[in-house]
Amino acid sequence: MLRKLWLTFAQTATICVAALFIVSTFRPEWLPLRSGPGQLDLSSGVAIREAPALPGVPGAAPGSYADAAKRAMPAVVNIFTSKAVSVSRNPFGDDPVFKHFFGDRFGTEKQQVSSLGSGVIVSAEGYILTNQHVVDSADEIEVALSDGRKAVAKLVGSDPETDLAVLKINLPNLAFITFARIEQARVGDPALAIGNPFGVGQTVTQGIISALGRNHLGINIFENFIQTDAAINPGNSGGALVDASGNLLGINTAIYSRSGGSMGIGFAIPVSTGKQVLESIIKTGSVTRGYIGVEPQDITAEAAAALKLSRSSGTLVTGVMRGGPAERAGMQPGDIITDIGEQTVPDTSTMLNLIAQLPPGAPAKIKVLRGAKPLELAVVVGKRPKAQPRAAQKR
Repeated sequence: MLRKLWLTFAQTATICVAALFIVSTFRPEWLPLRSGPGQLDLSSGVAIREAPALPGVPGAAPGSYADAAKRAMPAVVNIFTSKAVSVSRNPFGDDPVFKHFFGDRFGTEKQQVSSLGSGVIVSAEGYILTNQHVVDSADEIEVALSDGRKAVAKLVGSDPETDLAVLKINLPNLAFITFARIEQARVGDPALAIGNPFGVGQTVTQGIISALGRNHLGINIFENFIQTDAAINPGNSGGALVDASGNLLGINTAIYSRSGGSMGIGFAIPVSTGKQVLESIIKTGSVTRGYIGVEPQDITAEAAAALKLSRSSGTLVTGVMRGGPAERAGMQPGDIITDIGEQTVPDTSTMLNLIAQLPPGAPAKIKVLRGAKPLELAVVVGKRPKAQPRAAQKR
């Protein structure tokens, strides 16, 4: 009896397997789809695989900076500017040969030129930090928020020497960014650049902090840049460089490029500089800096050898402004500035920044080397004259 039952079961199983094989080979669409772990059945009958959701973070990917971007993006705005420029009616354009023989007989006409950039809302009152070159000479400035609202912005003030400007808009319920503690930033930390490159809309790119305190780049007079490899392109100027928590590290301002596009070397003005400029412009409409009236030069190894100097640190004074604060205190060309107050001066960039922080009208102790003799001079700090904007490859 058992033998008969076993034979019947074996024959039935064999027939079923054979039938399944035939159907799966010649008519697979007759078979129902079975979803394994992580698989979904589409209405078309195609099975796809979906990654499992992370616990407590629906839809988030491992190592994602989505939370940082979500926190910072509402505070980053698009800036559209327009200004009237004079354009020649000459059909030959600016052909120098034509101008030589015929002059500018066709006259000029006014045309509106538009440009774009980015900015960062830094307070609930509607103050926006951006680059000075983004809004330079603009007749009208319009700001577009990430929530779709638009507003005409007022230029509160600008500072060409750091390439920063402060705008103000009047809108309710503004999202504004949190300032990072720049002293805690380290080379190798992740950084996100948020802006409006090429006018395509708000974009986030990711990289790391490549260097801190970059200077001697010839971009601004006062330089203390954060270098990053996050992609920065035209239209990113004035946008935010934020940390992994979405806090503002700096204002994106320039790139190193031979082609005009991003090559992974971008520079941002640190938030510490932005905060100083913001406060000064809001209070007084401009930035006031100290000034002593000297022409400084870094002491290179070659200069030290040529001038038979005993040191290569400090700042060499190559010229002294007649009647200026330094001359009145007795400073002379050839002096080497070694200390300002209690701060050591390693190079020209540091010297300019230290003097700029001194309040005009206040006395400052400046130590110099004259030959091999150390001297301490009491200089009454003057007010730094306004500088014109400098041309640079900025974004």
